[in-house]
Amino acid sequence: MNREARALLGSYTAGFVLSIGLTLVAYFGVVAHWLSRDWTIFLLLALAVVQFAVQLFFFLHIGRERKPRWRLLTLFLAIIVVLIVVLGSIWIMYNLDYRMMPEKIQHYMQTQDGGI
Repeated sequence: MNREARALLGSYTAGFVLSIGLTLVAYFGVVAHWLSRDWTIFLLLALAVVQFAVQLFFFLHIGRERKPRWRLLTLFLAIIVVLIVVLGSIWIMYNLDYRMMPEKIQHYMQTQDGGI
């Protein structure tokens, strides 16, 4: 095995160990109720961001190539598309929840000018 192959194997091993460690911290943080509900959500979001960075650096090797601009640009565009889909879905579900709940419909009807 040459030096480059060893470095690549070491990178994959370190990424794998970090990924497993972050996943276990998230799992036990939720199961063991280490923190309150709000702090648990914050912990999970922070661990997700760190997990994302570990995946990019150790497995996709973003930032290590000589001309990373195209890969990085593609990655940013993909992130934007995912954010639009996720945030749009949350917005639609919230709107449907608001419009379909009977007590909210009654409140809406009462606040309007005489109902229907």
